[in-house]
Amino acid sequence: MNAPNVALRAVRTGMRMSQDDFARALQAAGHRVGEPNDANKRLVQRWESGAIAAPRPVYVRALEVVTGLPIDLLGFASVPGGHVADDHQGGHDLTSPMSSLATPTPAHRPAALHGSYAGVWLSRYQYYSSGRGESFAGQHFVVVLQHGDRLTARSLPGSAASSLSLDLTVDGSVVTGTWVEQTDPGGYYRGARYHGAIQLLAEPTGRRMAGKWVGFGKDMDVNTGPWELIFQDASTSKATLDRYNIPPDRVDPPQTQSHP
Repeated sequence: MNAPNVALRAVRTGMRMSQDDFARALQAAGHRVGEPNDANKRLVQRWESGAIAAPRPVYVRALEVVTGLPIDLLGFASVPGGHVADDHQGGHDLTSPMSSLATPTPAHRPAALHGSYAGVWLSRYQYYSSGRGESFAGQHFVVVLQHGDRLTARSLPGSAASSLSLDLTVDGSVVTGTWVEQTDPGGYYRGARYHGAIQLLAEPTGRRMAGKWVGFGKDMDVNTGPWELIFQDASTSKATLDRYNIPPDRVDPPQTQSHP
């Protein structure tokens, strides 16, 4: 009998999703990436109980898109060589699409050296608070996963009181997409959810993306401001994520290019 998958359950509950919510999110992610799936509450229950030791290939990418974490960190059974074990119900062993990215690599190497932006990045944006009459900066460490030209970024929960997600598409040096932030329930915005669009330009080094965000304010006015992502580490191993799961001002990041 397999042990319960406590890691997956912890991730799901940390996202404040019921098993039904999680299944619906997996279905939506499958449609977005062109790989429809039949996720439902019963399947999520079987994963979490350990009745199914690992997801079938069609669910791996959806799980990574929804959680923002590599499949290796979601508590599923694995076998030597970076493979995720199948549930032995008619499937086959699956090489995780993120397995090669999960191996730690030197942080000083450019993130896009091999055409990949996967890894840990520092997200930093500026916004003006009309209620307080001054500008502020929001900072998060985010985990970026890449599937083809699609990037998903999810903030590490310990890096900020709010949670941030980005869904982006890469076209050459142009990175375009959407952002969602769930603000701190105990903060000034009392847990309000904000969302909008973002467009960035990736520098040739692959170490920085910079551009602008746009979104609606609480009075339904359209706001905008600068946003940048600064590469920190190409690894998405648990040890690396643990290292960056603290506020950015408590980490000594690698040397980056100076800001314009």
